[in-house]
Amino acid sequence: MPTRLNPYLSFRGDARAAMEFYQRVFGGNLVVNTFGEFGTEGEQSDQVMHAMLETDSGFTLMGSDVPAEMDYEPGNAITVSLSGDDGDELRGYWTALADGGIVSVPLERQMWGDEFGACVDRFGVPWMVNISAPRG
Repeated sequence: MPTRLNPYLSFRGDARAAMEFYQRVFGGNLVVNTFGEFGTEGEQSDQVMHAMLETDSGFTLMGSDVPAEMDYEPGNAITVSLSGDDGDELRGYWTALADGGIVSVPLERQMWGDEFGACVDRFGVPWMVNISAPRG
């Protein structure tokens, strides 16, 4: 397998719902492993130890629940960016990600010529979508 760089998202108890949501948005194959599968008993046994979504578009998104005994502080230091020139595909992702979330920049034509939008999805993950304008 070649080396790859991809987002790894942390959640507090709703990683499964978030990763299933992203699978509905992007499609692909989702593999979820729980803490219970690796010997954890009790309340956290059904929480996600590791989840990986691999899509037909080549995206890989990973995530997990942060155990209760570990610090969890959602932050704004990372934003997941989707960009390209397939407007229909990217607008579809935007619509799904923004649904139930907070839009800070509506997806619309910007001064640099591209369509761009920014939102925080229903799970608190920030996203940017940029649709490249035809150059020429």
